[in-house]
Amino acid sequence: MSPARRQALLRIAQFTALPAAWPLTGARAQGVQRGQVLTFPRDHGAHPETRTEWWYATGWLGSAEQPTHGFQLTFFRSRTGLAQGNASRFAARQLLFAHAAVTVLTNGQDPAGRPGQHLHEQRIARWSGDPDAALGAARRDGGAVKLQGWSLRDAGSAWQARLPSRDFGLDLQLTRTQPLLLQGDAGYSRKGPDEAQASHYVSEPQLAPRGSVTVQGRRVEARAGQAWMDHEWSDQILHPQAVGWDWIGINLFDGSALTAFVLRRADGSTLWAGGSWRRAGQAVQAFAPDAVHFSPGRRWRSPSSAAHYPVEWTLETPAGGFALRALLDAQELDGRGSTGTVYWEGLSELLDSQGRRVGLGYLEMTGYAGRLVLG
Repeated sequence: MSPARRQALLRIAQFTALPAAWPLTGARAQGVQRGQVLTFPRDHGAHPETRTEWWYATGWLGSAEQPTHGFQLTFFRSRTGLAQGNASRFAARQLLFAHAAVTVLTNGQDPAGRPGQHLHEQRIARWSGDPDAALGAARRDGGAVKLQGWSLRDAGSAWQARLPSRDFGLDLQLTRTQPLLLQGDAGYSRKGPDEAQASHYVSEPQLAPRGSVTVQGRRVEARAGQAWMDHEWSDQILHPQAVGWDWIGINLFDGSALTAFVLRRADGSTLWAGGSWRRAGQAVQAFAPDAVHFSPGRRWRSPSSAAHYPVEWTLETPAGGFALRALLDAQELDGRGSTGTVYWEGLSELLDSQGRRVGLGYLEMTGYAGRLVLG
């Protein structure tokens, strides 16, 4: 993409932060509402009447004792509020973005920052809303999103992801092994002290990844590991005082799933928190905002952005107390060429009170390289 085209798209993207609500002809529902019943597989699809949406998959390959690779892929949709009355297929009613990353571990674990490798790529395109648009599109009637040769599709028993890029590629099938996990109140997830700050939020933990990961021409078969899928859509997530968040999605080796997050103010204090815990075969337990606490430990300074990220944490949740530790410090993703955001997204280990590794998953940290701006 030329620098001029990229800057033009980014100028369009700035409109996604406007507070107005724009009508969408034929929308199946207006906005995010408590009590709204989610229906699947339809609600795996796009919700273009809302301002922002993402499909987000993370995971690791190898063994629980020695993971070899981590992977992350995210497709974003953002409603611009422009050209709603323009019938042209070139009208930029929506923007689509995508990020993908692969972490290659050295000796399967690298908490002290020993050499490892983190590769990432990004995509951006405008979208008129046509589900069959060639460059990029998302379907409303089921989970299917594509962007410039990258794709993520709900195939019934699994999500299929194909993301070729310059230095790495993902060709994975993420097979479902557990029921859907509806976060919050039956999928209505509060993200702030105001009722309007909420999303519809669906998780799929304990996915089984199969396929391959290719790194700089070397193909690695995905024969073992675990993955996690999130789908979230919202009209308003961030409170004006929030600068960013810290979030984890961890698959525990006993089949449990742990979600926890905090939204931070500029002084580092917690504005809002939440999460959930589900043991295999049991009902989900949603966390109250005052029951989740993240305490930062060791920090890593990014040589690229100069942001200081806590790569070790102590967590207190209704499911118990844990330590969280990044398996590679350098897992920052520079999204300034698409979403305009620099954030940290990386494979991490969950440790119990005895220091034993009990799970692996992803830690996401935003707002450390500058306040997060999200529609």
